[in-house]
Amino acid sequence: MASVYLAGPDVFLADAVDVGEMKKARCEDYGLVGVFPLDAELSLERQDGISERIFNANVALMRQCAAVIANVTPFRGLSADAGTAFEIGFAFALGKPVFAYTNIATPYRDRVVDGCGSIGAARGREFAGDGMSVENFGLVDNLMIAEAVRAQGWDIVAHDAPPQRRFTDLEGFERCLRQAAAFFRAGRKGAAAA
Repeated sequence: MASVYLAGPDVFLADAVDVGEMKKARCEDYGLVGVFPLDAELSLERQDGISERIFNANVALMRQCAAVIANVTPFRGLSADAGTAFEIGFAFALGKPVFAYTNIATPYRDRVVDGCGSIGAARGREFAGDGMSVENFGLVDNLMIAEAVRAQGWDIVAHDAPPQRRFTDLEGFERCLRQAAAFFRAGRKGAAAA
């Protein structure tokens, strides 16, 4: 069975371990082995060097997995969690397939304008209230995230979850599981094969 690294801000939930176990059980239903970032055996009693130990453990887990399923639901801002964005790029650079979902289907451009306001356009570019240009490609997140997924033959799964279930709704995750299971059933091994 292919193993998939389950990236996303889920690790910050109060019941993160339970959510991880639920996602791993869903992976099994599709013939996949889910690997949650908190699966790394780390002693949290010793705080010195903890960030480095977490980084190294998660990089090792990603290297061991055949693919990544990333939750790119906007986290503490207008875009995906920064750590998750790193994990997507890292997996893509390793040639591993990356599947992604978001529980907010509003296009990235609209979230930026709603969050920063719009001050108009100049020279064919739109600018937000912060004076910076706005990406307007019809994507659900920054183009580097969306295109890393799209380059492999699929799009970020976009689903509008109720606000109270924004980080726990698993409909988009299930759709990614179906994509990943089909990918591995077809005998494909990595992003280069996509």
